[in-house]
Amino acid sequence: MLFFYNFSIQLYFIGVRTVALWNKKAREWLSGRKDLFSVLKKKISVNDRIIWLHCSSAGEFEQGKPIIEKLKSNYPAHKILISFFSPSGYNTACHYKQADMVTYLPLDTKKNAKRFIELVNPELVIFVKYEFWYHHLSVAAFKHIPLLLVSAAFRKDQPFFKWYGKFYRQMLFLFRHIFVQDEISQQLLKQANITHCSISGDTRFDRVYEIREKFTEVPLLKDFIAGNKVIVAGSTWTDDEQLLSGYNGLKLIIAPHEITPSHLTQIEKRFRNSVRYSELPGAGKEKAHVLIIDNVGMLSRLYYYATVSYVGGGFTKDGIHNILEAAVYGRPIIFGPNYKKYREANELIEAGGAFSVENGTQLTERLNALLKDEEKLRDVGRKAQNYVQKKRGATDIVIQFIHANRLLTK
Repeated sequence: MLFFYNFSIQLYFIGVRTVALWNKKAREWLSGRKDLFSVLKKKISVNDRIIWLHCSSAGEFEQGKPIIEKLKSNYPAHKILISFFSPSGYNTACHYKQADMVTYLPLDTKKNAKRFIELVNPELVIFVKYEFWYHHLSVAAFKHIPLLLVSAAFRKDQPFFKWYGKFYRQMLFLFRHIFVQDEISQQLLKQANITHCSISGDTRFDRVYEIREKFTEVPLLKDFIAGNKVIVAGSTWTDDEQLLSGYNGLKLIIAPHEITPSHLTQIEKRFRNSVRYSELPGAGKEKAHVLIIDNVGMLSRLYYYATVSYVGGGFTKDGIHNILEAAVYGRPIIFGPNYKKYREANELIEAGGAFSVENGTQLTERLNALLKDEEKLRDVGRKAQNYVQKKRGATDIVIQFIHANRLLTK
């Protein structure tokens, strides 16, 4: 099985090089790994005490932030190195002040893994949620470097739990401990004789609550809203925008998932009485009905201003985006029908803090029901916020485990 794994890694690399001829992200994936070791060598000194945290992409990076910040606070003598598989996570982390070093993860070959581990020489390795790179994990484990997997979520259809999954299960045995999000994940692991696991919950709840606690005003929004009720639609795709265009009862703030010039122009054509955030303030601009956010980094604060939040992605094959960013502010949440694989979406619906709609008629009916009953509006919002509040604490559980087992020394 290791032969096929190594072969698939090389095949993947060839595929990326081919796709890079026309795909920007693939080119970034390649260029980011060019001279990776020489760049790292210049940043690392022999006396550095390094904690290495690996994330697949930007979403996992958000999950890792609460742990990074607690580690920086509790172990100030250590440096934090964050590695990424994808360009989106890497580009985001380059501006993150708590990271001492940010790098791409080298292609997972035995040679690369050995070179990377020897260069970084981490005292502790933390993988966030998923991604299991055999050679990097096995080299670290061979050197007796403690490995933790945090905020993990497992499904029955994953290779770990198939008849052919022995190779994949072996990777899970390399971890010192696995922190899972829920009981279903723990049961699956224990049925596979993986007992070094426990339920911690998801660090994303700690992250969104922290963002809420540190909330700062978004300039110009008060003038745009001007006391009106407003829908804040985050991470929208074309289908979401088409759905929202059929409802005219509220002001609308749209933060699209992609802010390419062509997509922004498309939104402007769909919503005639609109203005881009970059055009504010301006004569009469605040009187527009729709505000289009044409930058990145504001979304987690935008939901604060919502009367009702709409989270996009529910009409795509990949599913909805981060609904916890909206829930933490205590506003009702609406999203499209493709949400079933997201535990928090199912639980929020069950708790009465969120709703799914399949078409414009359902959206109109749901919005009207909420807006015509102020008490119901507040009640649904409270249920969403209470859901987040009850799920906090995963970060502390991980940090306490590190303390108790002396995985790091100050």
